[in-house]
Amino acid sequence: MTAVRQDAWSPDDDLILAEVTLRHIREGSTQLAAFEEVGERIGRTSAACGFRWNSCVRKRHEEAIQLSKQQRQKRNYLRKQSSLASVTHVSSVASLEVGEPGQEFRGDLVSEESITIDAVIRFLRSWKTTYHDLSRHIKVLEKDLKEKNEELFDLRLNNEKLSREVDNVQTDYRTVNDDYKTLIQIMDRARRLASMSEEEEVKSRFKMDANGNLERIE
Repeated sequence: MTAVRQDAWSPDDDLILAEVTLRHIREGSTQLAAFEEVGERIGRTSAACGFRWNSCVRKRHEEAIQLSKQQRQKRNYLRKQSSLASVTHVSSVASLEVGEPGQEFRGDLVSEESITIDAVIRFLRSWKTTYHDLSRHIKVLEKDLKEKNEELFDLRLNNEKLSREVDNVQTDYRTVNDDYKTLIQIMDRARRLASMSEEEEVKSRFKMDANGNLERIE
């Protein structure tokens, strides 16, 4: 029976990790923020959540990730259109001609309608909302940039690690190859010495007599 690790990820943990991360992607947030939120909910570190997402959970939700990215793009597009509309409204108000106190405002965009304090307040509130939306968008972009920089740093570290491992493997290969060549040379030398010893042993078994004939020695 296989023992279950105490820190093993359960299906519920994976589900929470997937739901929160997809929500952050959809809302234009960062994965780092998602991992921190998941870590607080399930009692794990954000690094552990990030490793689990990249190594396992992400592969099972590729289609959902693409859908969340499309929804994020749509949200950003609508937000951009809203910002453009606010800027157009500002230009329209700025182009109005203001008359004497108590007189009506004149302009092609306004007809038989004066600008009141309430209208100005509504405009300022609308501009304030647009400003806050832009500020949040800038913060999201800054978080994305920070996350990308962190990913780039991790990739550089991993690349350096792999380069060192490749260098070590090449060094080990050269060492083994040199040792193999040395071993082959030793074996060849031993083989030649053995052959010479056998020849000398055969020659030493015969002796030439006084008449020039070889006489075998037992």
